[in-house]
Amino acid sequence: MKVLIVEDDEIIRDGLKFALMQEDYDVISASNVSDAMEQIHHCQDIGFYLLDIMLPDGDGYQVCREIRKYGNTPILFLTACEDEVHTVMALEQGADDYISKPFRIRELMARMKAILRRTSEAGAATEKIIRVGNNQINLQTGRVCSDKEEIILTAMEYKLLLIFLNHRGQILTRGQILESIWDEAGDFVNDNTLSVYVKRLRRKLGDTPEGQLIRTVRGTGYRME
Repeated sequence: MKVLIVEDDEIIRDGLKFALMQEDYDVISASNVSDAMEQIHHCQDIGFYLLDIMLPDGDGYQVCREIRKYGNTPILFLTACEDEVHTVMALEQGADDYISKPFRIRELMARMKAILRRTSEAGAATEKIIRVGNNQINLQTGRVCSDKEEIILTAMEYKLLLIFLNHRGQILTRGQILESIWDEAGDFVNDNTLSVYVKRLRRKLGDTPEGQLIRTVRGTGYRME
């Protein structure tokens, strides 16, 4: 993961950089607001920000506001200001947490990991979109879209799609699929009907010979890429 440190104190900045690199983080740094803005705009894969509040040409709040224009990447403030006003301001600007100087490296690492854990869990709880080719499947709403246009699937087609998604990358035999698919009346779906469902699902998902999303494994069954 790439971490951006924005800190004007060279000793603190270099110490943090060394410690984070020891933990296998990819670290870049900036010593002022101007340099930080440059990094934000040109490095698209930054996964965590450590921001000092007091900087030579402004403050960390400016940097925080700019970061929040682009998303919810975790932000931890490094502050020598322990008063409540600065703490509240940091959080109101969109920070995930703050730590007061001087701090122990182990405490900083623990705070970072806690933030990453929280954001990861929150993402897992809210991010229910799965991509298959040019299609997006929203598992919360049951909607399937391609280029923002909804694809209408029957109940059985959607059930078949979920079976493939739950075993993505695995070969499913026709027997395994048939055992999983029962229609609403409880009647067993036969082999010929399964072939029809797979064919229709492929067509609706935009499956082509050049870009197969559901591959036929000869003599065995199917595999979703």
